[in-house]
Amino acid sequence: MEHADDAQALAERVAVEMFAGDRASQALGIRVESVAPGCATLAMTVRDDMVNGHATCHGGIIFLLADSTFAFACNSHNRKTVAQGCSIEYLAPAHAGDVLRASAVERSRSGRTGVYDIDVRDQHGRAVALFRGKSYRIDGHVVPEAPQG
Repeated sequence: MEHADDAQALAERVAVEMFAGDRASQALGIRVESVAPGCATLAMTVRDDMVNGHATCHGGIIFLLADSTFAFACNSHNRKTVAQGCSIEYLAPAHAGDVLRASAVERSRSGRTGVYDIDVRDQHGRAVALFRGKSYRIDGHVVPEAPQG
């Protein structure tokens, strides 16, 4: 049986490996703040080049932050997992200079599927968006599994 410390260390190893190859998140200046089994928190500062014609953060940028957070949460168990479907509700605008923080919580994981809720808030704690991701586990691991025994 895996201990909580082992699961946490594995989630952290997975996050380091995933972030190293995540060029999209890197390009947006997204930072991994924390990971744990089934959970993740990522943050980014809204830049001037991320705003739309209404001078608010483009919804696609907010979606990408939430989707990246979803990816780190659902892969934290070291089973390669992809999105099967996602939806987002925009609750309030974000503006250049705002710091957005997305936090993911695993609601369900059974067989090959899972459900994750991601809450996106600004630096004042104001809710900006709610994202729900449905995951599908594919074959393989993100990092090599430690030998048993």
